Amino acid sequence: MRVLWVKGGKLLPVDTGGKIRSCNILRQLAQNRENQLTLISYYGGRRDSEYETALLQHFPHAQVVYTAATDSEGLRGVLDYLSKLPRLAPYSVSKFTHAALRKLIARQLSSGQFDVAVCDFLAPSLNFPENLPIPCLLFQHNVESALWRRMATTESHPLRKLAYTLEAARMSRYERRTLARFHHIVAVSENDRQQMLAMDPSCEITVNPTGVDTQQFQIAPPSSAAPPRIVFTGSMDWEPNIDAMEYFCAQIWPRILAEFPDAIFQIVGRSPFPRVQRLASKSVVVTGTVPSVQDYLRDATVVVVPLRIGGGTRLKIYEAMAMGKALISTSIGAEGLTFENGRDLLLADDVSSFADAILLLLRDDQVRRKFEQAAVKLAAQFDWSVVAGQFAEVLRQMASRSPVGTRVAKPVTVDR
Repeated sequence: MRVLWVKGGKLLPVDTGGKIRSCNILRQLAQNRENQLTLISYYGGRRDSEYETALLQHFPHAQVVYTAATDSEGLRGVLDYLSKLPRLAPYSVSKFTHAALRKLIARQLSSGQFDVAVCDFLAPSLNFPENLPIPCLLFQHNVESALWRRMATTESHPLRKLAYTLEAARMSRYERRTLARFHHIVAVSENDRQQMLAMDPSCEITVNPTGVDTQQFQIAPPSSAAPPRIVFTGSMDWEPNIDAMEYFCAQIWPRILAEFPDAIFQIVGRSPFPRVQRLASKSVVVTGTVPSVQDYLRDATVVVVPLRIGGGTRLKIYEAMAMGKALISTSIGAEGLTFENGRDLLLADDVSSFADAILLLLRDDQVRRKFEQAAVKLAAQFDWSVVAGQFAEVLRQMASRSPVGTRVAKPVTVDR
């Protein structure tokens, strides 16, 4: 099977949920000798020859395209956003769209060298031609319009709230139209699938669950750390994570300190935004980029996911579970994952219940051990080799068919 995979932005280092998901599936596809995988990775900002070299080491047939796009940070980012505001496509799509790349993808799709193509995330989608000459799959890690609506709802800063509201409206229109263009969609949860079907009931959508590398995230001994350590992991320049940390530190953490005054909360993740850095204190550690997230998970007494916004699924939950960690999450934080509340983890959607759940696990070692053991059993079912195998089966079924217009009539099915 000859696969063309298009990814906007750098794939390496593998330090975000989307990159983890894409990279593990790509590696599994590439390891199968029956597949010929060509990855188009395009990126902007400063030229990064180290990235280009590293990517080719992982994927020898990759094509790296440097777009010299404007950085999206600071004043340059604001100006770039304003310049693209008149466009119909949302900014998070238009900033990843480039004329040279559109020509390259059109040429590749029409070359006869590929059986099927993958658009990884919604971001590269505008680079694909309107008329798709081979079966093309849209890999939707999130329902983007839902994510922007949640951000607009929870944002208090008036200018950011306005920007999020505008982006949500533009994204809703664009996402609905794009779902109709691609022959098949892969969602990461049944919840995401239902939201996309509400936009376009005629979509063909397969759910491919989130996975975990059980060799990398191996079972850790029960934590004996004293004082107790509560851990959150994630990219700390992503708005849902920033909001979660502000919410947790302001409203939940003081209740934990009232009973465990020596407890430590560790915020582990790359590129902490200034709003996150300001949370650092005697009891709150903001690590920034770390060599190994596993080191922090290994010593964690409990792991928390207090997200109030977001979409897709949180890989961090299965990673913590694979290492045998008891976990407390909001419903949004654990959205789309397979689990049983009260057996595999604890769900808590308000300040009091979240704090009470943490305190329960800190006070009672026996209860905590019960959740740790259940977590390991659950995570073992979602190793990336299994998840990627299901994704590959979708591609094989697509590759065996010829597209008709912009849709394929026969649905793709995967045994699970």
